[in-house]
Amino acid sequence: MSAPEEHHVHVSPFSRFAQWVAHASGTPAIFGLALLVVIGWAVLGPIFHFSDTWQLVINTGTTIVTFLMVFLIQNTQNRDTIAMQAKLDELIRATRLANNAMLDLEDMDDATLERLRQHYRKLAEQAPDDINKMLDEYERRLKERAEQVEAAEERH
Repeated sequence: MSAPEEHHVHVSPFSRFAQWVAHASGTPAIFGLALLVVIGWAVLGPIFHFSDTWQLVINTGTTIVTFLMVFLIQNTQNRDTIAMQAKLDELIRATRLANNAMLDLEDMDDATLERLRQHYRKLAEQAPDDINKMLDEYERRLKERAEQVEAAEERH
């Protein structure tokens, strides 16, 4: 038996950098660093007599960071959206009762999307009012399935 094939996926250096920045920028450490910069800037206000230059430093710095972050985060969101769309498409394709027409909804016009939203809203209104009943049934089925698997493992 041969070893499983490794899949080498090429991700551009920009995409890797964008993913790293998007992840790092959401951490408490980076928030703390940004907070320290703002506190440091505020503390320096009296020293610089709250001058126009003192204000310009924070305005310019935050504008540049925001401008660059927009593109980095947008790149990451685009990749995540494409990946999620592909996963949803696969679920639709693999589900027997699903309608394959749903695979390209992102390319539909706004009027069609609104009609579809209204259709599913009507279906939701017809759904059972008690979500807990649905969850209880789901949990019961999961428990039954786990018991079946356990019984099968004991037999073997």
